[in-house]
Amino acid sequence: MGDDQRLMEITFTKLAGRYDIAVHRDVGHALAPRNGPGFHDAVPHDVAHLIVETEWGIRGGVYGRLAAADGDDGMFWAADPAVKRKATKNRRTPTESESADMAKSERLASLTVALWEVARGRRRPDPAWPGTEAASGESPELLQKVYDRYDDFSRTWSSLPAGRSVTMPWPFPEGVGTRARR
Repeated sequence: MGDDQRLMEITFTKLAGRYDIAVHRDVGHALAPRNGPGFHDAVPHDVAHLIVETEWGIRGGVYGRLAAADGDDGMFWAADPAVKRKATKNRRTPTESESADMAKSERLASLTVALWEVARGRRRPDPAWPGTEAASGESPELLQKVYDRYDDFSRTWSSLPAGRSVTMPWPFPEGVGTRARR
């Protein structure tokens, strides 16, 4: 693997009524695990982010920013307190493109889980939210790929006892490159 290639894996640990996330990357400072927002018994919120960012090729969302490893943007913190203090002082503002990617990732993570739940009979259809697949404006093929990944993940996650983990790779080893500070 070349010098420009970066590896990153994300470990989701199931706990009673919540989950933790740990990010392991081969560049940048070590990150402390953190509690994940939005517990879901089948597809936790941050898993949905990982899957939609992968399938849509979103590079400036949650995981692309972490893979870039060029600063602290407040989503995860350095494991080392001294590095954390320095990184907090040097926290950078996301670029306009990264902000747009994050908004897209948030929308898709929420929307696709809700549409998947309707498609799998886990939620009643509702024209207000999530609406219909056709009204979403998203590719039916991409939605199906995401649903298939949610199906696979949910089977594993649902059968996992508390305290056990699932590790998933970030498939874009180049990250998002060096980003300018504002």
